[in-house]
Amino acid sequence: MTAEDRHWLRQALDLARNGEALASPNPLVGAVALDSAGAKVGEGRYTYEGRKHAEVLALEQAGGLARGGTLYVSLEPCSIQARTPPCVEAVLNAGVARVVAAARDENPAIDGSGFERLRQAGIRVDEAEGELAAEAHRINEPFFHYARTKRPLVTLKSASTLDGKIAAPDDNTGWITSETARLHVQGVRHRHDAIMTGIGTVQADDCLLTDRSGLPRRRALMRIVADSLLRLPIDSRIVESFDDDLVVATTSAASAKRRRLFANRRIPVQVFDSPTARVDLGGLLDWLGERGIVSLMIEGGAKLNWAILEAGIADKVLIYYAPKILGGFDSLPLVGGAGRRSRAGALQLGNLRTFMVSDDEFAVQADVVKESPDPVA
Repeated sequence: MTAEDRHWLRQALDLARNGEALASPNPLVGAVALDSAGAKVGEGRYTYEGRKHAEVLALEQAGGLARGGTLYVSLEPCSIQARTPPCVEAVLNAGVARVVAAARDENPAIDGSGFERLRQAGIRVDEAEGELAAEAHRINEPFFHYARTKRPLVTLKSASTLDGKIAAPDDNTGWITSETARLHVQGVRHRHDAIMTGIGTVQADDCLLTDRSGLPRRRALMRIVADSLLRLPIDSRIVESFDDDLVVATTSAASAKRRRLFANRRIPVQVFDSPTARVDLGGLLDWLGERGIVSLMIEGGAKLNWAILEAGIADKVLIYYAPKILGGFDSLPLVGGAGRRSRAGALQLGNLRTFMVSDDEFAVQADVVKESPDPVA
């Protein structure tokens, strides 16, 4: 792959990324069309409301100039009929000579069939490798996960001191991380379809859990509170700010009186029972998947963090570290619960990477190595 190929593929990836929060539950896709002389003649990005795929938009803009040229795409052109016809047909009809893709579509319904259709028609297909391919995978990782499992990709996010504390035992006014780090978190929220916390965090912090990035969204960030007994204060900010964007996940142990309070406010309350009388997290994920929720962010306290990890629900962790130390046995740790009783039994993380979020703060992102799940919390 040439330097020119990498240049145009990066443009396609940038176009795809510009569709964040506008494409779900479908993938982020960008496309750039070149004529036979190598000049750019069209580009497109996919949005759910726009319906037309990125490839179709780029080729329509290029018109007849695409014939004999090259199409650069961030993701393999689809080969199946869905809301729109398969875009491989548009590529074939445009008469392009070559397609260069940053990533194969890991959706089991496609998974290389788009490339195969193009090659059968005599079109040269080149697939990226290395960092470009890895980047293309990262931006659509939630979609790939959803396509395979029909459940959202779950990221557990937290902010911690260097000694792993998320709250002080007495006075918790102020923030652990800086404003710069908190602005970064808003960008992460923007890239998610839903966000969940536990009743303990709402009672302690009276949080809003909104997307305050200021960037456009196709649909509001769905806010979820895990609350097995429906103790959520009716005058909390998360309830008061309800705009068809809040769901309370509870159990049948919640009183009928409390349920009526929320029904009167038209706030959805969903029951997810489990043998332990806690919210069935697996049932909740299935319910979210049925509603096209591709990505879920967890912003909870120590108790919910442990429940999510121990249940095998978390797919990734994202932890922001501030240059502070709280110390003490009474300060709340990042993860509470029963924990593991031996070092050998520790939960394992993989594909770890670190990055700076301010001059003296960093974040750690990693995949959770899955074990046998017991999805209740």
